[in-house]
Amino acid sequence: MQNNVLEIEKIRELVNARKIDWTKHCLNRLHKRNISMLDVKNAINSGFVIEYYKEDYPYPSCLILGYNMENKVLHVVCGVSYECIHMITAYYPNQDKWEEDMKIRRKK
Repeated sequence: MQNNVLEIEKIRELVNARKIDWTKHCLNRLHKRNISMLDVKNAINSGFVIEYYKEDYPYPSCLILGYNMENKVLHVVCGVSYECIHMITAYYPNQDKWEEDMKIRRKK
């Protein structure tokens, strides 16, 4: 992939430089799910990419598994451009849709 924009190190650099676009959709979801922006940042800084969506438009995106401030598993979906991270959503995964390790989707 071009310049590896979806590498977790690159994503962390942008987050730690505060180059984050918090979309309205994302902020609404965070509020409804009682997830703070600090929880999302912590998940990125403690996590790793478990799925890549390289063909997403307008930016390639990925799913990160990390941990909130209380060390609870959190999934974060973000798009990545060269200038910033575009936060799409974050949620607490459940075992109805994910294997016990929360890294692999359950088969339907």
